Amino acid sequence: MDDSMNDATIRLAVFVGVLAAMALLQLLFPRRQLQLGYRRWPANLALVAVDIVFVRLLLPTGALGIAIWAEQAGFGLFHWLGIGGGVAVLLSLLLLDLLIYAQHVMFHAVPILWRLHRVHHADQEIDVSTGLRFHPIEILISMLIKMGAVALLGAPAIAVLLFEILLNGMAMFNHSNVRLPLRFDSMLRTLLVTPDMHRVHHSVLVSETNSNYGFNLSLWDRLFGSYVAQPEYGHDAMRIGLPDFQSGRSDSLKDLLLLPFLRK
Repeated sequence: MDDSMNDATIRLAVFVGVLAAMALLQLLFPRRQLQLGYRRWPANLALVAVDIVFVRLLLPTGALGIAIWAEQAGFGLFHWLGIGGGVAVLLSLLLLDLLIYAQHVMFHAVPILWRLHRVHHADQEIDVSTGLRFHPIEILISMLIKMGAVALLGAPAIAVLLFEILLNGMAMFNHSNVRLPLRFDSMLRTLLVTPDMHRVHHSVLVSETNSNYGFNLSLWDRLFGSYVAQPEYGHDAMRIGLPDFQSGRSDSLKDLLLLPFLRK
């Protein structure tokens, strides 16, 4: 119980800290002028609360609980091969990041999964709150996939905790509306996904939507040929979102929950 509370406290503290930092930075150094701006935040943040409650009720142990069980049972590839310590942690971080990349591609490629994922893409603007905007059923499926991978790998609990913190923090960072110096962005994206790199993924152009799937490392997009350096119409002129969801008004929580079940 104490370990679970400490884990939750750490993740909550990092979440609030990164959200506050990115919100302040995008206010001070905006990349694009946002028309809807903070009017989108109540629904986006309410959706996060629904996600947390939904997954906690259905999968209370989460991926970290599976990692602790695998360590105690000696289950998983790393245990069977005798791989432990820092090597197991580094391999876990790398392979779990590859898994998230592959999962993201799958959510675009499989129609029924895309219906869920388009809740994320239907945001008509992109800022730090977009990085938290996912349908509860998508979050549930993602957690089940992650739990299965953690069990099969026998990933160390510390690696799983670090990965979940990194994934959440990087999602807020690379969705943020922060203007980075171009030279710094160019250097940083050789390793990590930057806001300018990921913004391309939220273009209304299908060829750009189906690119730049990475959340943490930029390596996977380059390796698998899904990397697009810049949007065709530039960052200031590009349209964000999906062609069928350009109402010009802020979504409500009800809109976001029902969106996967709409025909268009």
